[in-house]
Order: sequence, then C-alpha cells, then structure tokens
Amino acid sequence: MFSRCKSGEERKKEWKKQRLQNIQLKTAFLRIYFRIKKYLIQLYRALHPEDTETTEDELKDITIKNILVDSCYNDLGFTVGDKIMILTEAQTTWTMNIIIRALMYLVQSYHEYFEHRNDNLYGSKKVKLPKPELYVIFTGKRISKPEYISLSEEFFSGEECAIDVKVKMIYDGKDNDIISQYVAFTKVYDEQVKLYGRTRKAVTNTINICKNRDVLKEYLSSREQEVVDMMMTLFDEEQVMRAYVESEKKEAAEKAAAEAAKKAAVISAIEMCQEIGLPVSETIKKIAGKYKLEENDAEAWVQKYWK
Repeated sequence: MFSRCKSGEERKKEWKKQRLQNIQLKTAFLRIYFRIKKYLIQLYRALHPEDTETTEDELKDITIKNILVDSCYNDLGFTVGDKIMILTEAQTTWTMNIIIRALMYLVQSYHEYFEHRNDNLYGSKKVKLPKPELYVIFTGKRISKPEYISLSEEFFSGEECAIDVKVKMIYDGKDNDIISQYVAFTKVYDEQVKLYGRTRKAVTNTINICKNRDVLKEYLSSREQEVVDMMMTLFDEEQVMRAYVESEKKEAAEKAAAEAAKKAAVISAIEMCQEIGLPVSETIKKIAGKYKLEENDAEAWVQKYWK
C-alpha cells in the first residue's frame, strides 16, 4: 500500500511542532548553562562591559520555575545585588507578543522578590526596587533587526500609556563572548537536527562541532555526558508526550465509534418495535433493559426517534 501524502495543513502542524520542540530544548540548555555562576557572570559582563567590579556572589538566580504547564515562567532571570533585575529570553520565532510575556515575567518576578524579602507593599516605607532590564536573544532569521521593541510602539502606536515595556533585542554577541557562543551553539544544533533528526547523533555531532570551533568548549568538554543526557531526556519526554496524545486521540475515537454504534442500534430497535406495533410504554422498557439504560434515558430516546 502507498502511504497517504500529508496535506499542507498537516505539514504546517508538523513544522510548528518541530519548531516548538527546538525552542524548548534551546531554552532548557540556556537555563542549565547559566545556572553555573562562572558562566552567568560572563553573561552579565557581556550585557554590562562597563561593570568590572561585580562578583559572582552578587548574582542570584530568580528564574521563574515551570511548576504547572500553563503557569508563567521565563527562560532566565537573575538579580545583581539589589540594583538590577535582568530577565533574558531565548527566541527563535519572531513575535511582538514577547513584549507582553516579558511584562508578565517582570510582574511575577517582582512579586516573588518582594515576597522573599517580606516587604510590606501596603506600608508607608518605600521599598527597594531593582532596576529591570529585559533582553531577548533572537536566534532565528530576520532581515529587519530593531535594537529595541516596546509595548507603546508596537501595541499603542507610540501613544503614551500608563506603563511601557522596553525589550532589548540581541542577535549576536561580540568578540566570541558568551552570548555569541550560545547563538553559534543553537545554529549548529539546528543544522544537525535537519541532517539527523532529533537523535543522539545530532546531539553528539553538535557537541563535537562546537568543541572544535571553540564554542562553549570548556562547558561541553567538562559536562559532555550531562549535556547529552539532558538533551536525550528532553527528546524522550517529548516522545512520551506524543505517545500520550496519540493514545488519548485513539481512545476518544474508539469511544465516539462505540457511542455511534450504540446510537444506531437503539434507533434500529425503536423502529423495529414500532413496526411490530409495540406500545410506546413497552418499547421504553425493552430499550432500557436491552441497552442497560435508565428508564428516563430510554424514554428520551424513544420520544426522539418514534416516528
């Protein structure tokens, strides 16, 4: 037998699914990589090269954890003492909605910050508020590359509004800094997935190519097995999720088919009772008994299909 060709809509859905899976893996790598303070300080210095005094000890991870699937969580967040709160996102697909998500992440991060400090927002004493900085590391393809995108410009045509959000877009780093290496890693990974799919070979090739190109070499050399395990675990989780979804679809289809068959049988039985001249009351009892229905339900069926 020839397999059925996928429709344009099916191919589009498959493409979107692959894009989402790639984004999830890249963001997971971003979180795990910058969880290590010596790499996090490199990220901070790439964003603030003028600050040569801040130390690793002054950095605190405040990334919002993804506890529930539909909960608000971000890729990476950290504070620099009580001065700055930095939220960073990795983005492959261009969308202005990232501005709204950044605002949501910021509000949630401030909420957790004040809660951790036991600050009284209803008191008369002014609380300390770290200055927010919002960044998006964009690793997709785009001709136009604005340096900043803002809520007022994109959603309110530049009009003044009660609150504005300004996000700095980063497309590459400088002089082989930590940002440019992360971007290079994601591009190598994309190339290998195109060649070998979401397989161990794609993962190991990505690691080897990056090490040879001096891209995140120290991290990938010292934690190669950890990176492979992490990436393969994500692949496995996605496979389990796909299997679960397919199972749910199959179960729903089987249930719908069983219900349709039962409906056809009940209607046929009602018509047969009517043809042989059985009274409505007797038909209701027979239908209820044969198909194990409550008498009220059987009566509703008979009333609906009695001609």
